[in-house]
Order: sequence, then C-alpha cells, then structure tokens
Amino acid sequence: MSPRPSPPEPDLRAIFDEHFDYVWITLRRLGVREADLEDLAHEVFLKVHARLADYDAARPMRPWLFGFAYRVAADHRRLARHRVEVLGAPAEALDPVMSADQRIEADQDRELVEAALEGIRMDRRAVLLLHEVDEVPVPAIARELGIPVNTAYSRLRLARGDLAAAYKRLCKARGVL
Repeated sequence: MSPRPSPPEPDLRAIFDEHFDYVWITLRRLGVREADLEDLAHEVFLKVHARLADYDAARPMRPWLFGFAYRVAADHRRLARHRVEVLGAPAEALDPVMSADQRIEADQDRELVEAALEGIRMDRRAVLLLHEVDEVPVPAIARELGIPVNTAYSRLRLARGDLAAAYKRLCKARGVL
C-alpha cells in the first residue's frame, strides 16, 4: 500500500481575496485604529503565509484566521505608542434607506457598543466576537485560540457580563437610558 499523498497547501492568494474584508473587520472589532488596519491586515496574511502548511482543511478558515488577527491585534496593542485615545468616529457609508434620525440613532448605538467593547479585556473580547458575531462554536474557539474549552466558556460568560455592564454605564453617563 502506497503512502497517502498529503493534501495540497491552500492557495494564499485565494485566501487573501476571499477573507481580506473579514480580517479587516475583525481587526477593527479588536480595537485596531483605522490608520493601522491596512498594515496589520497585511501582517496577518504574512503570518498566515508562514503557517499555511499547518492549516487543517477539515476545519473552517475564518476561526483559523481570527486566531492570527487576535494575536496580531494583541501584540499591536501592547506597544506603548498605540495606547492613545483617538477622538472622532470613522466615516461610514450612508444608508440611503434610513432617515437622518434613524442614521443618528444607529450611529449612537454603534458608538456605544464599540466603546463598551473597548472596555473588555482582549482575551474575553476575542471569544465574545468569535462566538456572537462570527457564530463560531465555543469548542472551536478554544481550539483556535489554544485555550481549554472551559476557559473559553468562562471568558464568554465574563465578556457578556462586562459588555452589558459597560453598555449600561455608558448609556447612563451619556443620558441615553
């Protein structure tokens, strides 16, 4: 019996083309400033390229990419030069269907959630985003982040509590509730 041939390595160009927007949005959700997104997104794909041979095609691509984005964002945030508050919100494309009042309310809600997310520790925020936004099951999150499953569940529970508390606090401070 001949040895089984190893599966072909995934094509980096195809991965980049298909998942660049996802990596960009993920980095943004992890608190990366708009000015740094492009550089860090490319850094993620450089790290993916270096580890492409390790990818298990039986597993979904997005949680694997999230692991890289999480580590790149965490390393970036540890640098002292990136600990600055940036005032003002990034420009968003306007939805022509929404009225001006609806747009203002949606912007305020998004700003409150983003501000609340900023207050959550990075390790908890990563689990929360993967589970709640990307709909990745907790055991898969644990595998991709290299943590025990019970730790992932604990971080998710704590992140939900942190998010709710931060959101309430921000709403109260801004007179929204």
